[in-house]
Amino acid sequence: MPEDICRGRKPVIDLLTKTPSRCAKLIIADNVRPPFLDELLDLARSVNVTWQVAKPEALDKISGGEKHQGVICRLTQGKTTGLDEFLKSLEGMASALVVVLDHIEDPHNLGAVIRSAEAGGASGVIYAKRRSAVPNDTVIKTSAGASLRVPLIPVANITRTIEALKAANFWTVGLDGKAEASLWSEELPGRCGLVVGAEGEGLSRLVSESCDLLRRIPIKQEGVSSLNASVAAALGIFEWSRSNLSSKGEILR
Repeated sequence: MPEDICRGRKPVIDLLTKTPSRCAKLIIADNVRPPFLDELLDLARSVNVTWQVAKPEALDKISGGEKHQGVICRLTQGKTTGLDEFLKSLEGMASALVVVLDHIEDPHNLGAVIRSAEAGGASGVIYAKRRSAVPNDTVIKTSAGASLRVPLIPVANITRTIEALKAANFWTVGLDGKAEASLWSEELPGRCGLVVGAEGEGLSRLVSESCDLLRRIPIKQEGVSSLNASVAAALGIFEWSRSNLSSKGEILR
């Protein structure tokens, strides 16, 4: 799967509208017609993005055979934020949410988590460099472009990252279906590192033991043992935002 492109009409429009600096070149299939073509070219001109017209087969090759709806953006190299730099940027903030992913391997889940993180006011998403999905084209599309805007921090070791969060005055809260306390039992801390486990396996033992608190999502129906990782993350993110963000999305404390 190509990692340096954004494909599809809505993702490309979102990219040109919200983060045009990440678009190195716009490539349009020669069978794209107005009114979408006019909208696309007007937007590209307004943000000074260059474009070229190509045969649909050329876009098929660029996208690796994935659907592109006649439009692709080649992306500029995104800046990778280091953990120390990221944590330093959050110093002095009474409330800040950081989502930590313990080896999420499905790019669709990663994209969905990043989209929820942006919507819920998270400051960034931390993910493992190895045995994890990486921010590629599928992640961009699934996240509706949020992966191009939300700080993404790759780390070598999740357990050591949790310790670094604690040292930076964050409380780390792991989502664990076996935890005694419910996610709704008390408000999440203002400076919160929300730790989400891998698909199926959940949190690894060392990661679970490293968290300050463990919380489970109450599931009423018997036989439903767990939720999709991205759904669980979204519930945790919005539980934090419920008590830390105003109705306008502003930090309350």
